[in-house]
Amino acid sequence: MRIRLRGSAALSGALALALVSGCAGGAAVPSSDTVSYWLWDANQLPAYQACAKGFEKENPGLRVRITQMGWDDYWTKLTASFIAGTQPDVFTDHIQKFGQFADLKVLEPLDGLGIDPSRYQAGLADNWVGQDGHRYGAPKDWDTVALFYNEKMARSAGLDAGRLNSLSWNPEDGGTFEKAIARLSVDRDGRRGDEPGFDPKHVAVYGLASNGGGDGDGQTQWSNFAASAGWTYTDKKRWGTTYHYDDPTFASVLTWYFGLVKKGYMPPFAAFNSQSNPANAQVASGKAATAFDGAWMISTYAGLKGVGTGAAVTPIGPTGKRATMMNGLADSVTRDAPHKAGALKWVRYLASDDCQRTVGAHGVVFPATPDGTAAAVAAYRKKGVDVSAFTEPLTDTAHSATFSFPITAYAADVYALMHPAMQDVYGSGGSVAGLDTTTTQINRILDQ
Repeated sequence: MRIRLRGSAALSGALALALVSGCAGGAAVPSSDTVSYWLWDANQLPAYQACAKGFEKENPGLRVRITQMGWDDYWTKLTASFIAGTQPDVFTDHIQKFGQFADLKVLEPLDGLGIDPSRYQAGLADNWVGQDGHRYGAPKDWDTVALFYNEKMARSAGLDAGRLNSLSWNPEDGGTFEKAIARLSVDRDGRRGDEPGFDPKHVAVYGLASNGGGDGDGQTQWSNFAASAGWTYTDKKRWGTTYHYDDPTFASVLTWYFGLVKKGYMPPFAAFNSQSNPANAQVASGKAATAFDGAWMISTYAGLKGVGTGAAVTPIGPTGKRATMMNGLADSVTRDAPHKAGALKWVRYLASDDCQRTVGAHGVVFPATPDGTAAAVAAYRKKGVDVSAFTEPLTDTAHSATFSFPITAYAADVYALMHPAMQDVYGSGGSVAGLDTTTTQINRILDQ
C-alpha cells in the first residue's frame, strides 16, 4: 500500500495540478529592463541592494527590483505566484524546497552558467544538482550552528569560554554538556540544577532554550547531537530513498534530549512558541542561559540589549567529533521568468566575487565563496563579534564534522508527517517508538 500525500505543507496540491496540467495561468508581463528578485531575510536586504547597484553599473539598461517578505509569507506567496503566473525572475531558494520545485518543473536549469563547485565552500554547489543531473541553484551563502550563551550567567555559574568550548555529551548521562546546562539552570528559590533541592517544576532560568521539536531536520535542536552520535537522516548523502527516524541511535538521542525538559534544564513545550518566544527571545529575557542557533542569528544575539553573549562550538559526541549542520542557500531562476535573459545575468553576478565580497562586508551572513567568507569574518571582527564557533567546523575537520539538511524527494510530505510526530514527542511526552510508524509512512512515499 502506498500513501500519497504529495504537495502537502510547502507546496499545495493546487500548485501540482495547475503546473502538471499546464494551467498555471498567463505569465506575468515582462519588463524590458527590470529583473525581479525575491528574498526573505530583512537583515540581508541592504547587502543585496548594494549588489544590485554594482550589477546595474555593469549592465547599463538593466535594473533589479528586490522584494523582501517574512519566511512564512515568502513561501506562501511564491507558491501562489507559480499558480497565477506572477512568479519572480529570481528568488532565494532553500535546500529543502528546491527538489519539489524542480520536480514540478518550475525552475530553470542553470547548467549554462558555468558554475565551478571548487569556487565555493566544500559541498555547497553539489547540493543544488537535482535528481535529473541539472543544476537549479547558484550557491549564495552558508551557515552552521553553535551554542550562544549569556556571558554573565556563564561566569556566575563558574563556566568560562574555554570550558564551554570543550564540552562533550553522550545519551546515557549527557556528559559535561548536561552538567553545564544543569549548572546554568536556576529554580525560583535560587538553587541550581546540580544542587540538592532543585525544583524542576518551578524554574526561573533554564540552562538551554527551546527551539521546538525540530520537525524532520532538528537543525537548531537535536541535529548536532544525532550527527555526533553517528546517525544520518537517510541512506545516501543526497537524494536518499530511505529515512532513518526509526534507528535505535536516533531514539536514544531524542530520549535524552527531550528528557532535559523533565529535569528542568529546558523549557516544556507549553512555554515555547516559535513566533512570540523563540530561543533568542528566551535568552534576551533572561529565561534561558544558552541556545543552539544558526549563524544567521549572530547579529541578533550580539545586539541583545543588556545581555552580553558569546558563542561556543557544539559538544563532542560519542563519535569523538563535534558536528553541526551546514546549510547553504542558493539563487534560482524560475522557468517562466518574465525576463529570463536578465535573470541569468543577475544570478551570475550574485555568484561573482564582487557581489560575494560586498555581501560579506555587510557582516550579516557568510557568503558561499572563501573570499566572501573572509570579508564577513573581517566585518564581524570590526563589530567586535567573534564568529570562530561558526567557522571552526570548516577549518578544523579533524575534530568537527558538517552535514547537510536531508535532501530527498517529497520533502513537503516528510515535514507534514514529522512535524506533528515531533511535537507529540516533545509536547505530549509521546514515545519515540511512535516514530517507527511515521518512518514507515515516509519511506512508502519515497518508494513511489
